[in-house]
Amino acid sequence: MSTEAEVTWVHQIEEQLGKEIVSIDQATRDKLSKDYYWYSPVLNRRLEGIASADVVVLPRNEDEVAKALAFGYRHGIPVTVRGAGTGNYGQAVPLQKGIVLDLSRMDEILEIGLGYARLQCGVRLGIIDKKAREVGQEIRIYPSTYVKATVGGFVSGGSGGIGSIMHGNLWDGNVLEAVIYTMEETPQRLVVTGPELFNYIHNYGTTGILTEVTIPLSPRTEWTQGIAQFPAFEQAMQFGEALAREEAIPKRLIAPMEWPIPSYFVPFSKVIMPEMAAVMLEFAEETLRLVDMLAKRFGGHVGHVIEAKNYRKTIGVSDFTWNHTTLWAMKTDASMTYLQAGFKVDSYLEQIKQIKSKYSDEVYLHVEWVRSGGAVTPTALPVVRFTTEERLYEIIEFFESIGVKIFDPHTWVLDQGGRGEVGSMERKKRENDPKGLLNPGKIICKS
Repeated sequence: MSTEAEVTWVHQIEEQLGKEIVSIDQATRDKLSKDYYWYSPVLNRRLEGIASADVVVLPRNEDEVAKALAFGYRHGIPVTVRGAGTGNYGQAVPLQKGIVLDLSRMDEILEIGLGYARLQCGVRLGIIDKKAREVGQEIRIYPSTYVKATVGGFVSGGSGGIGSIMHGNLWDGNVLEAVIYTMEETPQRLVVTGPELFNYIHNYGTTGILTEVTIPLSPRTEWTQGIAQFPAFEQAMQFGEALAREEAIPKRLIAPMEWPIPSYFVPFSKVIMPEMAAVMLEFAEETLRLVDMLAKRFGGHVGHVIEAKNYRKTIGVSDFTWNHTTLWAMKTDASMTYLQAGFKVDSYLEQIKQIKSKYSDEVYLHVEWVRSGGAVTPTALPVVRFTTEERLYEIIEFFESIGVKIFDPHTWVLDQGGRGEVGSMERKKRENDPKGLLNPGKIICKS
């Protein structure tokens, strides 16, 4: 595209959509053309020099979304959607410039009913949970970026998080309905339910633009948070599995971490015992005694406790789990990065032994016990000391050779990251985005 043509369409979109929702300011374009891809040194190197979008469109309603998509379609302009930009895979980076569609202004809670919330895509998860808890309910799962992340960004770019030990991942019934806009000459407004939702969960906005979503709510629980500690990581893992399977204890966080990962958590430095594995926990307040008894069975104990009455009033243990664990490691040692892995529930102790024997202090293990498809699963976000890309992929190859599944967080391509049913998404992309203009480069459609 020539500079002259580019200038022409930029002025046209300003005129047609209005300067109230269109920004061509360089600082705004630079800021909203990035996400948290810097968690990965591989992505950071590859994406840091990518040019920013030509314009940012900040719609306030679905009509303005449709107008932006119709404009892009007519002029052949790529459109990359974003929420709060807390994703880690470069999914909000416009690889081919064009339009960044920032949906954070669409932040209305449309309805909170018994067991569900209907929301515009830009509502922040922390706000939803606060409002739901005021009426005796709560959201079921959320990422560690809970305060900043939007519900649309989570559905379109996330997978699971705190709460997944009880309620599974996004695909496990944690999205009830979505409103999707196609990118055509006249964008269609699709109301999607059931298995068809899988084409729009964790899709990076490649198959359609999510503007409204309905999520399930659960009855409000008073959550106690705690840190259990064990002399060995294997004991921490066995305790985690036992707690995950204990139906008498409602819980929404079981995160075992080997030493020295707990030493990175500076705010807890006075309560974490040195040289011990830690398990970060959230459980129903009336079950503290049961949780501590279970920890003692595996040679540990629950030390630091944050009572339910102080929930969300002070820094909590969930602020150190999921990918916030990686963030605290990076604050301590800038060479650290991470992987996303799935261990086998029937052989994870042997897999851990093999990894530690080969990599020692090059890989530190961090696991999140979850339910996936109803099955208790040890999902991991190991912290890795990065030296070279070649070495990183040698480590990945070894993990896979011993049966540990890797969901590569060092690529922006859905097909390569092992997330979602990409074959079905490819077909849906062709149907909803015939010119291939929605977030191009993030899903590779085979001819």
